[in-house]
Amino acid sequence: MVDSKKKTPVAAPAKKPAAAKVDAVKAAATAGVPKPNLDAVRAQIDGIDHQIQTLIAERAQFARQVGKAKGKLAAAVDYYRPEREAQVLRRVVDRNDGPLSDTELVRLFREIMSACLAQQEPLKIGYLGPEGTFSQQAVHKQFGHSAKGLPLASIEEVFDEVAAGNADFGVVPVENSGQGTIQSTLDMFLTSPLKICGEVELRVHQYLLSRTGRIEDIERVYSHGLSLAQCKQWLRENLPGVEKHAVVSNAEAVRRAKKSDDAAAIAGENAAHVYGMQVLAGPIEDRSDNTTRFLVIGRGAFPTSGNDRTSLMVFIRDQPGALYRILEPLARRDISMNRIESRPAHGALWQYAFFIEVNGHVDESPLKDALGEIDAFAGEVRVLGSYPVAVP
Repeated sequence: MVDSKKKTPVAAPAKKPAAAKVDAVKAAATAGVPKPNLDAVRAQIDGIDHQIQTLIAERAQFARQVGKAKGKLAAAVDYYRPEREAQVLRRVVDRNDGPLSDTELVRLFREIMSACLAQQEPLKIGYLGPEGTFSQQAVHKQFGHSAKGLPLASIEEVFDEVAAGNADFGVVPVENSGQGTIQSTLDMFLTSPLKICGEVELRVHQYLLSRTGRIEDIERVYSHGLSLAQCKQWLRENLPGVEKHAVVSNAEAVRRAKKSDDAAAIAGENAAHVYGMQVLAGPIEDRSDNTTRFLVIGRGAFPTSGNDRTSLMVFIRDQPGALYRILEPLARRDISMNRIESRPAHGALWQYAFFIEVNGHVDESPLKDALGEIDAFAGEVRVLGSYPVAVP
């Protein structure tokens, strides 16, 4: 008798002729090629490292000469030129043929420039704290780790410290790819004299952090309101019964969650290292392209970098066709408008200001010509700043 349950071994299917040919070509290409000598490769790397270090030192010396050429200036902020940095980093991207990504090379060069600038004096950068927030990550991405970060309690305080001269620049969030505009930042520009000097785009990954590392212990979750919104689907599916508490920042959420075994926080992975928390899950954001855009604010304006964006605050007279008359000069000159939002104007009931972002620099045509035409129709046109488009 033959056991009907016993399976006959099935031979592996023969490779297709094309696949077999590819394998044969690969085998021929590697046949007889000796493995590289590890000691020799390491010796070459050591030699390259020496050259890199020598060139970085040489660059730092030239950076000092730039400082001398500018003469005796008041502070580090007077040596900083965002348009020049943007031009340098764009050339880094243009030259890159791999194997490192554009993002990695930009990060390396940003740190080199940060260290060279700090020879004069470190820049002081205000941001929405405490330590461990995404705003702090945006500071490092834009200014490098040689800048001195000043964690502050609110977006309003960031504006105040920069305006008072206690911080050279500030970094504030302005919009998220999934949750839209951060209105508190836009409203500050209604009354603040500060200028927008740059922008930073930060890919945001959210993580669930706790003290115990046991997800079954969690009864409540703390986070910034925007982060809770970015993770609402994940929370609904994985922690449907927990309490959700919005706080002023993700770092503050971690600080609160650290006090109790039954609490967790949603924050960046860096916050887990800063505050000694365990990562329960992540990334947990609902959108794979979750990105937050930050603005760099300062006390002065800067020249064109060659690829710039301009932010405007336009106060419109209450008359028919007023908004059309503002936008038409831009459209007629093929000036791309990235964004437009209305905000209630301070000091006048039911009057609105329009926050508008367009391509171009205020000192160059065709935007310069369009603004001259718009000014004739608007109640007030306030240029918030022309600044380099974010480098990856």
